[in-house]
Amino acid sequence: MLEVTVLHARDAAAATAGEADALLFVAEPASGGRSPDPSTVSAIVRETDLPVRVMLRTRDSLEVDAAGFTELVTLARAYVELGAEGLSFGFLDRDLEVDRATCSELAAELSGVPWTFHRGFDSALEARRAWRDVQMLPGLVGVASAGSTRGLASGSEELISRAQGDPRIAALLLACGGLEAEHVPWLIRAGVRRFGLSDEVRPDGSWTKAYVDPAAVRAWRLLVDDAHQRALGVPVD
Repeated sequence: MLEVTVLHARDAAAATAGEADALLFVAEPASGGRSPDPSTVSAIVRETDLPVRVMLRTRDSLEVDAAGFTELVTLARAYVELGAEGLSFGFLDRDLEVDRATCSELAAELSGVPWTFHRGFDSALEARRAWRDVQMLPGLVGVASAGSTRGLASGSEELISRAQGDPRIAALLLACGGLEAEHVPWLIRAGVRRFGLSDEVRPDGSWTKAYVDPAAVRAWRLLVDDAHQRALGVPVD
């Protein structure tokens, strides 16, 4: 599965043309991603037949108070009503552990809506405990992670080791954050099947000066499919 981060309808069209499998719609990606205005979600959904997930994060902090929680619930319901297939959110407590209570409560408010824990997961203090805790969360279908707050250049070996050691982690993992071509075969051999692309598919890696390039998405599509076939032992021409 290849998920592409998009900022507007033009990006959505390009990612669809490049044969992505899913889209993640965010605002302010350079600051870790924020919740977009609900009025823009319908434009993305109309532009593609791919499943669209929307970032649910309104503050810099990964902690949430009562007022912030209410705001998130309101936004989430609006996104789903506008056609979003799912959401991307996640919270840590003041000890930098997965805030299971808040995540579970929000998931309960959105019963039946699939969600992915966004890359804030990588800020958890102890990765082993964080992976244990997320597996208990209702409705969770993925965890976006680079294995390190510094990206896959620093965290890929950590992710590969965890995926090899636990098929449940491999099944949940959405590997993203500085993905490079050489990471893909190793991750796939470890059982990882989901990959997230952001500035990797923008000319010069620019969020502000370039749109998603459909040719770049297609190149990643071919790379991932080729690595998957090789891992399965399927002859590749």
